[in-house]
Amino acid sequence: MKVSVVIPAYNHEKFIGAAIDSVLNQSLQDFELIIVDDGSTDATAAVIKSYSDPRIHYFYQTNQDAFNTINRGMVLAKGRFIAILNSDDIYATDRLRRLVEYQKETEAQCLFTDVIPISDAGAEFTDPDFGWNVWHRKNRDFYQQAEDLYAAFLKGNFMVTTSNLFMTREAVEKVGNFCSLRYLHDYDFIFRMMLEFPDGVHYLSAEKLLYYRIHDGNTLGEAAIAGREQDQKLIRKYMLMKVDGETKKYVRAGSDRMVELQQELNDVLGTLSRDSVGIRNSLTSLLLACKRKIIK
Repeated sequence: MKVSVVIPAYNHEKFIGAAIDSVLNQSLQDFELIIVDDGSTDATAAVIKSYSDPRIHYFYQTNQDAFNTINRGMVLAKGRFIAILNSDDIYATDRLRRLVEYQKETEAQCLFTDVIPISDAGAEFTDPDFGWNVWHRKNRDFYQQAEDLYAAFLKGNFMVTTSNLFMTREAVEKVGNFCSLRYLHDYDFIFRMMLEFPDGVHYLSAEKLLYYRIHDGNTLGEAAIAGREQDQKLIRKYMLMKVDGETKKYVRAGSDRMVELQQELNDVLGTLSRDSVGIRNSLTSLLLACKRKIIK
């Protein structure tokens, strides 16, 4: 068969049906769909089992996190090409056909496209001032200016998600498994892919062939902090991998100092903010005391 689509699924009973439908309704029908359920505790399994298409292969495992789930799915894949779709995202109808055609034209080893952000309800986020759109536009603009895929990825992950990956089997076997980074395993993977195939990673920047779901209220909290900490380490690692010889020690020292300076700046701003609150509270107390004295 031509394409193996791997869906890592976890507690997405609301979305998994739309994800499966988007694969089954592809204009290219030569595929298998491998769904690895990572220990879901909701009705995800029931939704998957409601489908009877023989191209769907369902596997269940105890919870092992997304990167392990994807890795297992890729091992099970039998197709010439391997694509990934997270269980809350959706493929555009012509995605697989277009990517197969483009790969045949270019012999690219890894492909990804632009994406369309959608809400939990499936509505597109079209407002150009919407925060995610501003972030994504900034990264795409830098790519257009730099005309260098690797440099653009150092600026930001405009691939956005593992759902955007479409690869040859040979590329997957050469690059290996996704790493154990919880939030940025896709970011690490695309850097390794670019290092392995410097001219073999292609971005179809003019084609929006993936609907990427942005969940309500998922931009703050532990994931936002841990993700940015992992981001710092990844960028440092893969920036240094592009620097040769004696220059590397200067880049390493300078990049480390920039991180320290940002932390020091945050600490200073935090202290000033607390001090200003203290000053405001003192002034308020003084004014209240004066008011009481005048009344007396």
